[in-house]
Amino acid sequence: MGHQRKLVFGGSSLTLSRGNKFTLEVMKELRDEFEQILINHDFFDGLPFTWIGLMLRFGLKNDDKPLYQRIDKNDGELPLTIELDTNEIQSVDRDELKRLFSIATLKSLIHVAKKYKLPQKKYAVFESKLDELTG
Repeated sequence: MGHQRKLVFGGSSLTLSRGNKFTLEVMKELRDEFEQILINHDFFDGLPFTWIGLMLRFGLKNDDKPLYQRIDKNDGELPLTIELDTNEIQSVDRDELKRLFSIATLKSLIHVAKKYKLPQKKYAVFESKLDELTG
């Protein structure tokens, strides 16, 4: 593995939209926040991958669950993608962008935890955060 990260974000536009000027800044902040939670809760113990690569796809809808690709046996990545509605993110302020990216990330991490049958204590914090943001 070329890095020691446990969560890596990427972004890809599916439209001709210009995007949001805070995208990279917010991704970096969320990576640091969520990565620390993953580490503190031993999220990856016993899993067949060592880190998650989450590609945020800026399209025309908001997905409720991520799409999975094969685990990369060479570097241990579980690649995921989740689509966000570019119309909702392109002109919002930094705080709202962070909220929208957080929701997509939390949905993805919770889905992974349930798919791989992790004990609920390993992802309960993500469920609580999602409830706060969407409740």
